[in-house]
Amino acid sequence: MSHVAGGWLVPGMPHPLMCPERNAGWNKIRQAFDQARKEIEQSDADLLVIYSTFWPSIIGHQIQALAEPKWTHVDEEWHELGSIDYEFKIDAHFAESIRAACQKRGLHARTVAYQGFPIDTGSIVALKLLNPDNKIPAVILSSNVYSDRAETIVFGKACHDAVKEEGRKAVGIAVSALSNRLFTEIVADDQDHIHSLKDDEWNQKYLEFLNLGRLEDVSQLSRQFHREARVHKVSNFKPFWWLSAFMGQHNRYQGKTLAYEPIYGTGAAVVGLWPAESAARDLEYDENDPEQYEGDRNVLSSSQQNSDFGGPDVADGYPNGKDGI
Repeated sequence: MSHVAGGWLVPGMPHPLMCPERNAGWNKIRQAFDQARKEIEQSDADLLVIYSTFWPSIIGHQIQALAEPKWTHVDEEWHELGSIDYEFKIDAHFAESIRAACQKRGLHARTVAYQGFPIDTGSIVALKLLNPDNKIPAVILSSNVYSDRAETIVFGKACHDAVKEEGRKAVGIAVSALSNRLFTEIVADDQDHIHSLKDDEWNQKYLEFLNLGRLEDVSQLSRQFHREARVHKVSNFKPFWWLSAFMGQHNRYQGKTLAYEPIYGTGAAVVGLWPAESAARDLEYDENDPEQYEGDRNVLSSSQQNSDFGGPDVADGYPNGKDGI
């Protein structure tokens, strides 16, 4: 029986938290967050594991381990939306369990635990909307800008190891946009839309697969999706590599999209996945399924191929893409 009760994809932009009333789509995302919160509470989960693409790390993987972080945050790009006060309940013991599990699988990981550490916008939005009363303890994980498929998958497996070892009932939450292209000029709130038709079509295809519970198939398509619908600020699109490895690398899920709307050009979706008895149609791929991280293989020579298959990444950012890690 799985130790992971379910998984969610949620956007990390601050608009659904700070000003949902300014756009009908943002309000739909906010309502979807509210529904997701209720479903998470009904799952009887005792832990939230948040993988945030808004928290980039450079050396290895970082895990928030301060038991009660409290601060006031202002998004680095959306200053005009104002301040966000937060106070969270972090499971410091479990954070250390993840660090130890990462070490066993050959990963470099460390915990961070000091007052004033800059918790990222995506994690703040997710926790304030999905866990507003801190009923469920959480851990927050960084997204390493230099990790590619093998390392990200092993990271997800290490997190699952810790859940299983501790006997917890966890929900995995990946904080990320789908397509991540932002408008480079000011757009009125009521004129918000997905940046391009191509981005929208790829988002819709991804959501079609997720609604069928095809989590591993979506994971296997991450590189292609990154090439087609995302700003190439980092090597590849990581959230579904992590989420599939954390939940279980198969297609035996029930999926449901609660909302899909633009947030300043990006593709914002709230999607839930739960273990199911029957599998969606499997697709077969020839990529290996690593258990121990021993480094990415650089087997191709061209710069484009190296970028797609494990070459150096570049930290993501504005103006063309916000959370493309």
